[in-house]
Amino acid sequence: MSSLNVRPAAESAYDVVALGEVMLRLDPGNRRVRTARNFDVWEGGGEYNVARGLRRCFGLRGAIVTALADNEIGRLVEDFMLTGGLDTQYVRWVPYDGIGREVRNGLNFTERGFGARGAVGVSDRGNTAISQMRPDDVDWDALFSRGVRWLHTGGIFAALSESSADVAEAAMAAARRHGTIVSYDLNYRPSLWKGIGGEERAREVNRRLAQHVDVMIGNEEDFTASLGFEVEGVDENLTDLDTGAFRAMIETASEAYPNFQVIATTLRGVRSASRNDWGAIAWSRKEGFAEATHRADLEIFDRVGGGDSFASGLAYGLMELGSLQEAVEYGAAHGALAMTTPGDTTMVTLAEVAKLAGGGSARVQR
Repeated sequence: MSSLNVRPAAESAYDVVALGEVMLRLDPGNRRVRTARNFDVWEGGGEYNVARGLRRCFGLRGAIVTALADNEIGRLVEDFMLTGGLDTQYVRWVPYDGIGREVRNGLNFTERGFGARGAVGVSDRGNTAISQMRPDDVDWDALFSRGVRWLHTGGIFAALSESSADVAEAAMAAARRHGTIVSYDLNYRPSLWKGIGGEERAREVNRRLAQHVDVMIGNEEDFTASLGFEVEGVDENLTDLDTGAFRAMIETASEAYPNFQVIATTLRGVRSASRNDWGAIAWSRKEGFAEATHRADLEIFDRVGGGDSFASGLAYGLMELGSLQEAVEYGAAHGALAMTTPGDTTMVTLAEVAKLAGGGSARVQR
Protein backbone atom coordinates (compact mmCIF):
# COMPACT_ATOMS: atom_id res chain seq x y z
CA MET A 1 0.00 0.00 0.00
CA SER A 2 1.37 3.41 -0.99
CA SER A 3 0.52 6.52 1.01
CA LEU A 4 0.67 8.77 -2.05
CA ASN A 5 -0.25 8.56 -5.70
CA VAL A 6 2.97 9.91 -7.19
CA ARG A 7 3.38 10.60 -10.91
CA PRO A 8 5.56 7.97 -12.64
CA ALA A 9 9.17 9.02 -13.21
CA ALA A 10 8.97 8.07 -16.88
CA GLU A 11 6.26 10.69 -17.41
CA SER A 12 8.17 13.47 -15.65
CA ALA A 13 10.95 15.89 -16.51
CA TYR A 14 11.86 16.28 -12.82
CA ASP A 15 11.45 14.17 -9.74
CA VAL A 16 11.59 17.25 -7.51
CA VAL A 17 11.47 21.03 -7.82
CA ALA A 18 12.28 23.24 -4.83
CA LEU A 19 11.20 26.86 -4.35
CA GLY A 20 13.18 28.97 -1.89
CA GLU A 21 16.18 31.12 -1.12
CA VAL A 22 19.72 29.81 -1.48
CA MET A 23 22.19 31.66 0.71
CA LEU A 24 25.93 31.64 1.19
CA ARG A 25 26.70 30.03 4.54
CA LEU A 26 29.83 31.22 6.34
CA ASP A 27 30.96 28.61 8.86
CA PRO A 28 33.62 29.42 11.51
CA GLY A 29 34.16 25.71 12.16
CA ASN A 30 34.82 25.06 15.84
CA ARG A 31 35.21 28.77 16.56
CA ARG A 32 32.74 31.60 17.26
CA VAL A 33 31.47 34.00 14.61
CA ARG A 34 32.42 36.93 16.81
CA THR A 35 36.08 35.87 17.06
CA ALA A 36 36.63 34.03 13.76
CA ARG A 37 39.38 34.93 11.32
CA ASN A 38 38.55 32.29 8.73
CA PHE A 39 35.29 30.83 7.44
CA ASP A 40 34.45 27.78 5.39
CA VAL A 41 31.85 28.60 2.75
CA TRP A 42 28.87 26.46 1.76
CA GLU A 43 25.52 27.01 0.14
CA GLY A 44 22.29 26.34 1.95
CA GLY A 45 18.58 27.00 2.14
CA GLY A 46 15.77 25.12 3.86
CA GLU A 47 13.93 24.32 0.64
CA TYR A 48 16.99 23.93 -1.60
CA ASN A 49 18.65 21.46 0.78
CA VAL A 50 15.80 18.98 0.28
CA ALA A 51 16.04 18.95 -3.51
CA ARG A 52 19.83 18.79 -3.36
CA GLY A 53 19.65 15.83 -1.00
CA LEU A 54 17.29 14.03 -3.36
CA ARG A 55 19.76 14.63 -6.17
CA ARG A 56 23.12 14.00 -4.50
CA CYS A 57 22.25 11.23 -2.04
CA PHE A 58 19.27 9.57 -3.67
CA GLY A 59 20.05 10.07 -7.36
CA LEU A 60 16.80 11.76 -8.40
CA ARG A 61 16.43 14.61 -10.91
CA GLY A 62 15.87 18.05 -9.46
CA ALA A 63 15.60 21.76 -10.21
CA ILE A 64 15.66 24.89 -8.05
CA VAL A 65 13.44 27.93 -8.49
CA THR A 66 15.09 30.93 -6.85
CA ALA A 67 16.47 34.40 -7.58
CA LEU A 68 19.94 35.85 -7.15
CA ALA A 69 21.55 39.23 -7.62
CA ASP A 70 23.90 38.95 -10.59
CA ASN A 71 27.27 39.59 -8.97
CA GLU A 72 30.26 37.53 -7.86
CA ILE A 73 28.52 36.28 -4.71
CA GLY A 74 25.51 35.19 -6.73
CA ARG A 75 27.75 33.38 -9.19
CA LEU A 76 29.52 31.64 -6.31
CA VAL A 77 26.16 30.40 -5.06
CA GLU A 78 25.42 29.24 -8.61
CA ASP A 79 28.70 27.30 -8.66
CA PHE A 80 27.67 25.51 -5.47
CA MET A 81 24.24 24.73 -6.92
CA LEU A 82 25.81 23.30 -10.06
CA THR A 83 27.98 21.08 -7.86
CA GLY A 84 24.78 20.04 -6.10
CA GLY A 85 23.49 18.74 -9.42
CA LEU A 86 20.26 20.75 -9.66
CA ASP A 87 18.98 22.26 -12.89
CA THR A 88 19.45 26.03 -12.58
CA GLN A 89 17.46 27.15 -15.62
CA TYR A 90 14.73 28.51 -13.32
CA VAL A 91 17.11 30.78 -11.41
CA ARG A 92 16.04 34.38 -11.94
CA TRP A 93 19.09 36.66 -12.26
CA VAL A 94 18.41 40.21 -11.08
CA PRO A 95 20.72 43.07 -12.18
CA TYR A 96 22.96 44.24 -9.33
CA ASP A 97 22.95 47.93 -8.45
CA GLY A 98 26.57 48.03 -7.32
CA ILE A 99 26.28 48.12 -3.53
CA GLY A 100 23.06 46.31 -2.68
CA ARG A 101 20.83 49.35 -2.28
CA GLU A 102 18.00 47.68 -4.17
CA VAL A 103 18.90 44.00 -4.34
CA ARG A 104 21.46 41.66 -2.82
CA ASN A 105 22.23 38.03 -1.99
CA GLY A 106 21.67 36.45 1.40
CA LEU A 107 24.40 35.49 3.84
CA ASN A 108 24.08 33.11 6.77
CA PHE A 109 26.70 32.97 9.52
CA THR A 110 26.20 29.75 11.50
CA GLU A 111 28.06 28.31 14.48
CA ARG A 112 27.78 24.56 15.03
CA GLY A 113 27.84 24.82 18.82
CA PHE A 114 29.45 22.33 21.16
CA GLY A 115 28.45 20.87 24.51
CA ALA A 116 26.71 23.51 26.61
CA ARG A 117 27.09 26.12 23.84
CA GLY A 118 24.18 25.81 21.45
CA ALA A 119 24.32 26.33 17.69
CA VAL A 120 23.78 29.94 16.60
CA GLY A 121 22.56 31.27 13.26
CA VAL A 122 22.87 34.90 12.22
CA SER A 123 21.18 35.67 8.91
CA ASP A 124 21.96 38.74 6.81
CA ARG A 125 19.26 38.41 4.18
CA GLY A 126 17.15 41.56 4.04
CA ASN A 127 16.22 42.90 0.59
CA THR A 128 17.47 39.80 -1.22
CA ALA A 129 16.59 39.02 -4.81
CA ILE A 130 14.31 36.10 -3.92
CA SER A 131 12.38 38.17 -1.35
CA GLN A 132 11.35 40.52 -4.16
CA MET A 133 10.05 37.78 -6.43
CA ARG A 134 6.46 38.09 -7.64
CA PRO A 135 4.00 35.28 -8.43
CA ASP A 136 4.04 35.94 -12.18
CA ASP A 137 7.86 35.94 -12.45
CA VAL A 138 7.64 32.22 -13.26
CA ASP A 139 5.26 30.54 -15.69
CA TRP A 140 4.22 27.89 -13.18
CA ASP A 141 1.84 26.07 -15.49
CA ALA A 142 4.56 25.75 -18.12
CA LEU A 143 6.96 24.34 -15.52
CA PHE A 144 4.58 21.79 -14.05
CA SER A 145 3.12 20.79 -17.40
CA ARG A 146 6.56 19.35 -18.21
CA GLY A 147 5.88 16.74 -15.54
CA VAL A 148 7.11 17.23 -11.96
CA ARG A 149 6.60 14.50 -9.40
CA TRP A 150 7.21 16.58 -6.27
CA LEU A 151 7.32 20.28 -5.28
CA HIS A 152 8.96 21.27 -2.02
CA THR A 153 8.79 24.67 -0.37
CA GLY A 154 8.31 25.92 3.17
CA GLY A 155 7.90 28.44 5.91
CA ILE A 156 11.34 30.00 5.57
CA PHE A 157 10.64 31.14 2.03
CA ALA A 158 7.10 32.22 2.95
CA ALA A 159 8.48 34.50 5.68
CA LEU A 160 10.92 36.45 3.52
CA SER A 161 8.48 39.15 2.39
CA GLU A 162 4.84 39.96 1.80
CA SER A 163 5.10 38.69 -1.76
CA SER A 164 6.92 35.44 -0.90
CA ALA A 165 3.81 33.78 0.48
CA ASP A 166 1.93 34.78 -2.68
CA VAL A 167 4.69 33.24 -4.81
CA ALA A 168 4.55 30.04 -2.78
CA GLU A 169 0.78 29.87 -3.09
CA ALA A 170 0.91 30.36 -6.86
CA ALA A 171 3.49 27.60 -7.22
CA MET A 172 1.65 25.18 -4.92
CA ALA A 173 -1.71 25.74 -6.60
CA ALA A 174 -0.20 25.19 -10.05
CA ALA A 175 1.59 22.06 -8.88
CA ARG A 176 -1.62 20.51 -7.62
CA ARG A 177 -3.42 21.40 -10.86
CA HIS A 178 -0.86 19.32 -12.71
CA GLY A 179 -0.89 16.32 -10.34
CA THR A 180 2.35 17.16 -8.52
CA ILE A 181 2.72 16.20 -4.85
CA VAL A 182 3.32 19.29 -2.68
CA SER A 183 5.41 19.05 0.47
CA TYR A 184 5.89 21.92 2.89
CA ASP A 185 8.30 22.19 5.82
CA LEU A 186 6.97 24.66 8.38
CA ASN A 187 10.55 25.50 9.48
CA TYR A 188 9.55 28.21 11.97
CA ARG A 189 12.34 30.75 12.50
CA PRO A 190 11.51 33.43 15.12
CA SER A 191 14.07 35.82 13.62
CA LEU A 192 12.28 35.84 10.26
CA TRP A 193 8.86 36.68 11.70
CA LYS A 194 10.05 38.97 14.50
CA GLY A 195 9.70 42.26 12.63
CA ILE A 196 6.57 41.41 10.62
CA GLY A 197 4.05 40.28 13.20
CA GLY A 198 5.64 37.35 15.02
CA GLU A 199 3.75 34.13 15.67
CA GLU A 200 0.39 35.65 14.81
CA ARG A 201 1.54 36.55 11.31
CA ALA A 202 3.32 33.20 10.93
CA ARG A 203 0.10 31.37 11.69
CA GLU A 204 -1.92 33.53 9.31
CA VAL A 205 0.46 32.84 6.42
CA ASN A 206 1.09 29.16 7.12
CA ARG A 207 -2.57 28.34 7.68
CA ARG A 208 -3.36 29.81 4.28
CA LEU A 209 -0.60 27.88 2.53
CA ALA A 210 -1.40 24.66 4.41
CA GLN A 211 -4.56 24.32 2.36
CA HIS A 212 -2.40 23.47 -0.69
CA VAL A 213 -0.20 20.86 1.03
CA ASP A 214 -0.17 17.08 0.57
CA VAL A 215 2.82 16.31 2.83
CA MET A 216 3.27 18.53 5.90
CA ILE A 217 6.60 18.37 7.73
CA GLY A 218 7.82 20.03 10.91
CA ASN A 219 8.94 19.63 14.49
CA GLU A 220 7.18 20.45 17.77
CA GLU A 221 7.92 24.17 17.64
CA ASP A 222 6.93 24.37 13.97
CA PHE A 223 3.44 22.92 14.44
CA THR A 224 2.84 25.02 17.56
CA ALA A 225 4.17 28.37 16.35
CA SER A 226 3.19 28.11 12.68
CA LEU A 227 -0.19 26.36 12.84
CA GLY A 228 -1.25 26.68 16.47
CA PHE A 229 -1.39 22.94 17.29
CA GLU A 230 -0.20 22.34 20.85
CA VAL A 231 1.81 19.28 21.84
CA GLU A 232 0.89 18.54 25.43
CA GLY A 233 3.50 17.45 27.95
CA VAL A 234 6.58 18.66 26.06
CA ASP A 235 8.87 20.76 28.22
CA GLU A 236 10.32 24.11 27.16
CA ASN A 237 13.79 22.71 26.45
CA LEU A 238 12.46 19.80 24.36
CA THR A 239 14.27 17.20 26.47
CA ASP A 240 11.37 14.78 26.96
CA LEU A 241 9.62 13.99 23.69
CA ASP A 242 6.53 11.85 24.18
CA THR A 243 5.47 10.26 20.90
CA GLY A 244 1.94 9.82 22.26
CA ALA A 245 1.55 13.60 22.54
CA PHE A 246 2.80 14.04 18.98
CA ARG A 247 0.40 11.41 17.69
CA ALA A 248 -2.49 13.29 19.29
CA MET A 249 -1.32 16.55 17.70
CA ILE A 250 -1.00 14.89 14.28
CA GLU A 251 -4.52 13.49 14.51
CA THR A 252 -5.83 16.97 15.32
CA ALA A 253 -3.94 18.46 12.37
CA SER A 254 -5.22 15.78 9.99
CA GLU A 255 -8.80 16.59 10.95
CA ALA A 256 -8.27 20.34 10.54
CA TYR A 257 -6.68 19.91 7.09
CA PRO A 258 -8.33 17.07 5.13
CA ASN A 259 -5.95 17.79 2.24
CA PHE A 260 -2.98 16.51 4.29
CA GLN A 261 -2.18 13.02 3.03
CA VAL A 262 1.02 12.62 5.08
CA ILE A 263 2.19 14.41 8.22
CA ALA A 264 5.71 13.89 9.54
CA THR A 265 7.58 15.32 12.48
CA THR A 266 11.14 14.96 13.67
CA LEU A 267 11.73 14.31 17.38
CA ARG A 268 14.85 15.99 18.72
CA GLY A 269 15.64 15.92 22.44
CA VAL A 270 18.52 18.30 23.08
CA ARG A 271 20.87 16.91 25.73
CA SER A 272 23.63 19.26 24.55
CA ALA A 273 24.72 20.81 21.26
CA SER A 274 26.85 17.72 20.68
CA ARG A 275 24.41 15.01 21.80
CA ASN A 276 20.77 14.81 20.81
CA ASP A 277 18.08 12.18 21.03
CA TRP A 278 16.82 11.82 17.47
CA GLY A 279 13.81 10.17 15.94
CA ALA A 280 10.71 10.77 13.84
CA ILE A 281 7.11 9.74 13.41
CA ALA A 282 4.85 9.97 10.39
CA TRP A 283 1.20 9.42 9.62
CA SER A 284 -0.75 8.89 6.42
CA ARG A 285 -4.44 8.54 5.70
CA LYS A 286 -3.86 5.18 4.08
CA GLU A 287 -1.34 3.61 6.46
CA GLY A 288 -1.82 5.29 9.83
CA PHE A 289 1.24 5.88 12.05
CA ALA A 290 4.84 4.79 11.53
CA GLU A 291 7.74 5.51 13.87
CA ALA A 292 11.43 5.53 12.97
CA THR A 293 14.14 3.85 15.01
CA HIS A 294 14.83 6.07 18.02
CA ARG A 295 18.50 7.04 18.31
CA ALA A 296 19.18 8.12 21.88
CA ASP A 297 22.26 10.24 22.63
CA LEU A 298 23.21 10.67 18.96
CA GLU A 299 26.55 12.43 18.51
CA ILE A 300 26.22 15.63 16.45
CA PHE A 301 28.94 17.30 14.38
CA ASP A 302 26.79 19.98 12.70
CA ARG A 303 23.05 19.93 13.34
CA VAL A 304 22.12 22.45 10.62
CA GLY A 305 20.29 20.75 7.78
CA GLY A 306 19.33 17.65 9.75
CA GLY A 307 15.64 18.37 9.36
CA ASP A 308 16.04 19.07 5.65
CA SER A 309 17.84 15.78 5.21
CA PHE A 310 15.01 14.05 7.04
CA ALA A 311 12.57 15.65 4.58
CA SER A 312 14.54 14.48 1.54
CA GLY A 313 14.82 10.94 2.87
CA LEU A 314 11.10 10.90 3.63
CA ALA A 315 10.28 12.18 0.13
CA TYR A 316 12.54 9.56 -1.44
CA GLY A 317 10.85 6.84 0.53
CA LEU A 318 7.36 8.01 -0.41
CA MET A 319 8.32 8.27 -4.09
CA GLU A 320 10.44 5.16 -4.49
CA LEU A 321 9.96 2.69 -1.64
CA GLY A 322 6.22 2.57 -1.19
CA SER A 323 5.61 2.13 2.53
CA LEU A 324 5.42 4.89 5.12
CA GLN A 325 7.54 2.86 7.55
CA GLU A 326 10.41 2.69 5.05
CA ALA A 327 10.01 6.39 4.25
CA VAL A 328 10.24 7.56 7.86
CA GLU A 329 13.19 5.22 8.52
CA TYR A 330 15.07 6.58 5.51
CA GLY A 331 14.27 10.14 6.54
CA ALA A 332 15.51 9.68 10.11
CA ALA A 333 18.61 7.79 8.98
CA HIS A 334 19.50 10.42 6.39
CA GLY A 335 19.03 13.21 8.94
CA ALA A 336 21.22 11.40 11.47
CA LEU A 337 24.00 10.87 8.94
CA ALA A 338 23.84 14.41 7.55
CA MET A 339 24.48 15.77 11.05
CA THR A 340 27.84 13.93 11.14
CA THR A 341 29.36 16.23 8.50
CA PRO A 342 29.80 20.02 8.20
CA GLY A 343 27.58 22.27 6.13
CA ASP A 344 23.84 22.42 5.49
CA THR A 345 23.80 19.77 2.79
CA THR A 346 24.23 16.01 2.68
CA MET A 347 27.58 14.29 2.12
CA VAL A 348 26.31 10.72 2.46
CA THR A 349 25.31 8.03 -0.01
CA LEU A 350 22.15 6.06 -0.57
CA ALA A 351 24.01 2.90 0.45
CA GLU A 352 24.93 4.48 3.79
CA VAL A 353 21.35 5.57 4.41
CA ALA A 354 19.99 2.15 3.49
CA LYS A 355 22.50 0.48 5.81
CA LEU A 356 21.64 2.68 8.80
CA ALA A 357 17.91 2.50 8.14
CA GLY A 358 18.22 -1.27 8.09
CA GLY A 359 19.97 -1.39 11.46
CA GLY A 360 23.62 -1.13 10.38
CA SER A 361 26.36 0.14 12.67
CA ALA A 362 29.26 2.59 12.42
CA ARG A 363 31.91 -0.14 12.23
CA VAL A 364 34.85 0.73 10.01
CA GLN A 365 34.48 -0.01 6.28
CA ARG A 366 37.62 -1.57 4.72
